[in-house]
Amino acid sequence: MIPEHKIQEILDRVDLVGLISRHVELKKAGREWKACCPFHQEKTPSFYVVPEKRFYFCHGCRASGDAVSFVQRYLGKTFVDAVKDLARDLGIDVEAEEDPSVRERQRVKEATDFAAEHFRTLLWQHDEGRAARAYIASRGVSDETAMAFGLGWAPNSWSLLADRLQKQGTLEWGQHAGLVTPRSTGEGYIDFFRGRLIIPIRSPEGRAIAFGGRLVGSDDGPKYLNSRESRIYNKSETLFGMNQARDEVHKRKAAILVEGYFDCIGLYQVGVRHSVALCSTNLTPGHLQVLKRAEAKRLFLLLDGDKAGLAAVERLAGPLLAAGADARVALLPQGDDPDTFARREGLEGVERLLDSAQPLTSHLFSTVLPDGTRSPFEEKMAALDRIKPMVAQVPPGLVRKDLFEALASHFGWTAAIVEDSLKNLRPKPTTVGPQQHATPAQQPPRPTEKPPPRLETLYVAAVLRDARLLARDTFRVCDELSHMGLRMALAHATSGHGTEDALYEASDVVKRAVEEAWRQLPEQGMTLEHDFSNICREIMVRRIDERLIYIRRATEQTAGAFDLTEETRQLLSERVELLALKKRVLEELKPGSSGTKAPMQPV
Repeated sequence: MIPEHKIQEILDRVDLVGLISRHVELKKAGREWKACCPFHQEKTPSFYVVPEKRFYFCHGCRASGDAVSFVQRYLGKTFVDAVKDLARDLGIDVEAEEDPSVRERQRVKEATDFAAEHFRTLLWQHDEGRAARAYIASRGVSDETAMAFGLGWAPNSWSLLADRLQKQGTLEWGQHAGLVTPRSTGEGYIDFFRGRLIIPIRSPEGRAIAFGGRLVGSDDGPKYLNSRESRIYNKSETLFGMNQARDEVHKRKAAILVEGYFDCIGLYQVGVRHSVALCSTNLTPGHLQVLKRAEAKRLFLLLDGDKAGLAAVERLAGPLLAAGADARVALLPQGDDPDTFARREGLEGVERLLDSAQPLTSHLFSTVLPDGTRSPFEEKMAALDRIKPMVAQVPPGLVRKDLFEALASHFGWTAAIVEDSLKNLRPKPTTVGPQQHATPAQQPPRPTEKPPPRLETLYVAAVLRDARLLARDTFRVCDELSHMGLRMALAHATSGHGTEDALYEASDVVKRAVEEAWRQLPEQGMTLEHDFSNICREIMVRRIDERLIYIRRATEQTAGAFDLTEETRQLLSERVELLALKKRVLEELKPGSSGTKAPMQPV
């Protein structure tokens, strides 16, 4: 991906008049330039180039945009190729500005996509998947749910995937993705997953980034095997099932955290659609940030009621306390895990359990010191020692102070005594994953990205939901987008990579804006088409109004009709054309007008 600041530098430096005059005969018209439009047949010039604003505009066919969009439209280039052509003309090396890992990242994504389809096909279309399908059924998972999570099968074959990657010429990238490993003796590679039900791990946007493998029909090896981290997978920032859960999390403003993949799948099966699972044993600030982006205000820990479940609460408590999170603990009956409980009790049973969940601190205090102030001194000291690792993760500040006061109240001590007992504790340093930069000081801070305009976001969100809408864009609003992040996401999606990958590569600002826009748009069909047409029309009308305001301000000081300069006459003539264009735009998509088109046909 070309950095946005480089694209902006290109647009700032390019000579728009010089660029367009290579292909169109321009004539000076005051501070602007005018010509017959290169995009439609006309006898009277209605195509304007405005160097001051760095854009062009045709009153006849409504073509408009900046230097990049002109190259795209006139020369038939893609967005990225248009940017690179302009950069080459300006002597700007955009290749040097690209992250050196971009190529590897793209190849790893391609290998991961190939593997996901390989595993899925083997599960559903081959006899080899019979045992895995039987196992899925034994877990109470329907075919529909299995397909929704993209489950697959890796046969007990040494190199089936490795051989296919070799034929595809992507074996090297399969190794980078953790899909194959070198043979311990001799040359060649073997498959990392063998004899396992494959569970794709996806980004919140829905693209496969890693895999979990559950052993089926054998005891030879660990029950679960997970992909190692790669250029596209960081387990400390990934929550399994987030792509399925994010809409419900946003709706409820709450999420359920479980520890196993099948716990998450089992809850989904009975209608609990806001659960996610850890891809490791630790809860990290990265996980909490993912939940925050989904607007989860409350987090339910739904864990086993045995010793392992109680220990898991204490393991997860530190990061939650440090973040000051509103966390609740819902412990299952002895012998149950979320999957078995959900299958037996159903949606209503899970909801009742969540309703009875305790605040995290209440659960911790009652667990480590059940009798509270009545406890003997020795039990209090043992409880304090047990709670130290959790408190050690909480940085100094209001949260830590309130935690000490709550501890003091439960122990029957003063806050000063508790603080003195724990005064040597220091927050544990955050560990850095292999794909992360060690410190912020090692890389220059990124400029703060402005949120994209609402109408432009709705336009891009609609096209990402249904790419066929681009054919409905009679106004070519795609050339009008001012937010570079939106333009890059749209270009990525329409160049064959798909919506999931476009959002995966987009900035957090663009992701949040598009996801919010999706919630405002209809799902599909004629209603979405109608809304999309209105969005296009409103964007065009706003552009026209902006130009009309500019003309009014430029001409309002004119003394009289006999004192008009040639530039003023040109602007007033343009105003007449703009008003006529605005009328056409407003009337074109009225119900029953000739501009109304037939419904989109399925592809």
